[in-house]
Amino acid sequence: MKPIRIFSHATSEPPGYILKLLIQFGYPYELVCLEDGKQVPMNLDTVSALIFMGGVGNVNQPTEWMCQEMTLIQRATEKNIPVLGICLGAQLLSKSLGGRVWQADNVEVGWHDVHLLPAASNHPWFIDLPPHFTVFQWHAHVFSPPSGAISMATSECTACQAFTMGNSLAVQLHLENSAKVIKNLIHKFSSDLIGESNCVQSREQILMNISNHCQQAFDIADKLLGPWIHSVFNKSQPDQT
Repeated sequence: MKPIRIFSHATSEPPGYILKLLIQFGYPYELVCLEDGKQVPMNLDTVSALIFMGGVGNVNQPTEWMCQEMTLIQRATEKNIPVLGICLGAQLLSKSLGGRVWQADNVEVGWHDVHLLPAASNHPWFIDLPPHFTVFQWHAHVFSPPSGAISMATSECTACQAFTMGNSLAVQLHLENSAKVIKNLIHKFSSDLIGESNCVQSREQILMNISNHCQQAFDIADKLLGPWIHSVFNKSQPDQT
């Protein structure tokens, strides 16, 4: 069984709950942390899928590693290798496959409601999700679904929160972050919390009931990311009853 290769762009934004799911399911993975100075491995013969995490950056002004990752995404898609992109990773996925990425009118930070679109009601990765749910957000850029992709979710501040394209999935929202990670992000990027906008919550709002919010996000991850992970290995979601 070939592993899923996970690209972590910043130690402040680790794979978190995604690793817990992989360990729980017994699936192999390998972690490439670019902030530790590792190079982007371009060989796809030894992987089952690719996951690209969040981080700081602008895909329209790409660094060398961003260019390498976008080339890798294109090659993976050509080989029918599944790709999951989260936040920056979703923007890389959109840009690589012909979508558009641009700076949002407002930074979206905090716990915000996401609403499923009609296409999600029949999709196996989304079918068990409630019609709307609250998840964590922290992003300054937004994306459009590439040609041939299907938009699956939206929010008041971000028109496209998720899209599918074949066996690949892009999500702008965060389901993987623990309370510890979120508190560290607040400390590290506190300047993002300044300003008047319905899309930006205060430190106090973000921290209120944070443990409950995180657990609710993990429950959504079980129902969304779990099926995607199982699909990589051509296995059905195990019976939870």
